[in-house]
Amino acid sequence: MQDITSRPQTTTGTAADAASNNRKYAILTEKLTKNYGHVRGLVDLDLGVYEGEVFGFLGPNGAGKTTTIRMLLNLIKPTKGKATVLGLDSQHDSVAIRQHIGYLPGEFSLYPNLTGAQTLEYFAHLRGVAGKENWKYVQELAERLELDMTRKFRQYSRGNKQKVGVIQALMHHPRLLILDEPTSGLDPLNQQEFYKLVDEVRKAGSTIFFSSHIMSEVEKICDRVAIIREGKLVKVGNIGDLTDLKSHYLELTFTGTAPLEEFKKLPGVEKLEKVAEKGTEILHFMVRSEGLDQVVKTAAKYAVVNFVSREPSLEESFLDYYRDPSETK
Repeated sequence: MQDITSRPQTTTGTAADAASNNRKYAILTEKLTKNYGHVRGLVDLDLGVYEGEVFGFLGPNGAGKTTTIRMLLNLIKPTKGKATVLGLDSQHDSVAIRQHIGYLPGEFSLYPNLTGAQTLEYFAHLRGVAGKENWKYVQELAERLELDMTRKFRQYSRGNKQKVGVIQALMHHPRLLILDEPTSGLDPLNQQEFYKLVDEVRKAGSTIFFSSHIMSEVEKICDRVAIIREGKLVKVGNIGDLTDLKSHYLELTFTGTAPLEEFKKLPGVEKLEKVAEKGTEILHFMVRSEGLDQVVKTAAKYAVVNFVSREPSLEESFLDYYRDPSETK
């Protein structure tokens, strides 16, 4: 069997970045592309996921998230480009890679007449972790997620099927977790328990790569996030990068008439709107860092009764990245 820990890491492209930071990549793609006939599913994806981090892959349905995951697991072949997972080639070394991966697909469905326990026992034998000690961990996971393992798979609700999927992905203590929309179908309490499990797995040294379109969970558990749009990578960064700390949403309340036209002329001001409310007028807008000084100085010339500033949320930043380029701001 190949030694996955001793294989050399790729030293070209973004991997050189990791070397300069004394970090290794758990996942590295170079110009990874998938065409579906005349439809392009993924375009020249260059992406690196560090070992030991929680990495969110963010985008709506059809953006290319699942296509990327399937190529990482060699479930589909790329049109061009390549990917390495834990230092191994995703196509040529896929069997060795899977020994160290926990995977939850977007649609998890198995043999309908097996119970939850039988389904998980099947996975335990398949992975060579069918011992008594490991089964205690499976039982612990089932208790924490409130899963009745005696029921047949076909009797489970969507949420309970998802719990089985989460447990089978975690049960063998993988070095890398690849999860496609992992909280889909889970109720809020089970979602919170899942977040705790992710934190525990990360602290134990594993890497978590998961796709999602739920902003709150990305903000809650991720170290870094990539945004993908129509098969193309839009941006990669930590949460602070993606919420763009150099921007602020402002709400200025004036007595009398708000100076809308004057604020329109200021540099860095976008999405300016005026609202009348109970004898006052309110300006709502976003301002980039370079325009903040002029906004404050201009506002000081008028009777301002309220000044509210906040940073944009990840969801607002996400929607900005997905805005049609032809739209005016």
